[in-house]
Amino acid sequence: MIGTGLPDWLLPVKESLGTVTAKRLAPNSPQPPADARPAAVLILFANGQSGPEILLTRRGTTMRHHAGQISFPGGGSDPTDPDAVGTALREAQEEVGLDPTTVEVIGVLPTLWLPPSNFAVTPVLGYWHTPEPLVSTNEHEVVEVLHQPIRELVDPANRYSVTHPSGWVGPAFEVGATVPLWGFTAGIVARLFEVVGWDEPWNTGDHRPLPDGAW
Repeated sequence: MIGTGLPDWLLPVKESLGTVTAKRLAPNSPQPPADARPAAVLILFANGQSGPEILLTRRGTTMRHHAGQISFPGGGSDPTDPDAVGTALREAQEEVGLDPTTVEVIGVLPTLWLPPSNFAVTPVLGYWHTPEPLVSTNEHEVVEVLHQPIRELVDPANRYSVTHPSGWVGPAFEVGATVPLWGFTAGIVARLFEVVGWDEPWNTGDHRPLPDGAW
């Protein structure tokens, strides 16, 4: 992976490494159990056409876990993956055609447990030096690629809380798709942005039910 320096706006993310804890990113999630399957996701930042952005995907509706949800590129580790970084980059290449050689790896965040699929997920932080429009290369896994501007994610008008039919409540973001960004991915985005100081005050009392097709 190349390493030619990060833009100033991304330095707070790099500086958060080593200080942000699993408890901070997922306060209600316990440590992964021993039988959890290793996995990784790629949190990829870039200077896009509309300014700083983050790469998101909308998962296929026939996926076994988290069908139809918006997420980071990623998935379960393969035996041939050298580490979590290798898993995240391989999955991004397989899902959306991302060239791993264009990514500067910043570091990794603490591993988090994703109970519905029993994955022990390691978020990998990266900077994409040569961003370009991407499309799904595996429509079973990804049906939409979102080059999401960070300024829109932090815009208070695009933030609210969602209520799952089970009673679970968590952060959500409008991202211009048919479903909001919510769940595991939204939790990481919300809390990471708080840690690095990008968060803006928003109406935490705005609670909405999850729309049909969002889970």
